[in-house]
Amino acid sequence: MATRPPSRSVKISDDERGGWSSDRPRREGAPARPPDITVHCRVLAPADRLRYSPGSLLVVACASAAERDRFLDRLIEDRASLLSLAKVRALLAGRVPEDQLAARADELLLAAASKRLHNRETVVLGLEGLRASEREPFVRAAAALKRPRHIILVETARDRVRDEDLAALNELRRALDAGELGAEGFQTALRLGGGSAEEVKRILFRPPPREDS
Repeated sequence: MATRPPSRSVKISDDERGGWSSDRPRREGAPARPPDITVHCRVLAPADRLRYSPGSLLVVACASAAERDRFLDRLIEDRASLLSLAKVRALLAGRVPEDQLAARADELLLAAASKRLHNRETVVLGLEGLRASEREPFVRAAAALKRPRHIILVETARDRVRDEDLAALNELRRALDAGELGAEGFQTALRLGGGSAEEVKRILFRPPPREDS
């Protein structure tokens, strides 16, 4: 009978960050190209303990909002670090016209994340969408401040994936498994499928303990 491997911890160092921009001149009158934030992306293996540097941006994506929220509620100790559109919408409800709610929520979510990153505080972002365009503003904000950037994809059952999300989910899976999310600016990526999400016991945002010399 197969035995389970011993518990292990994955540490994501503070060094895994950065990016570079092209120095090539642009044509006169052409719009400025956004900085190139491409980095090397490590694809991590599931572990019972995940350790990230303080002040990181961690994006958690899942096709099921309920499963994503359960995962975050169980593992994120610092509730102030946990940001989502749902939380922002709840704060804005009744304060802005309904037809402006979506746009204002997007603006305030990015502003809140940027402020925490500027203060070198951790941001755990539970995104509702699965498209790269929805992740991009937050990753660029973190890259501009040279903060570490990481992503976790939490898998769910096929019957919990909306048909309109399937193409974006498949593309995210493909890019993650191929190590291509460095093109978006992520330094590490992790896919948790099957029971591996439940096997994660802790997500830590602190340096590893010092070893006694």
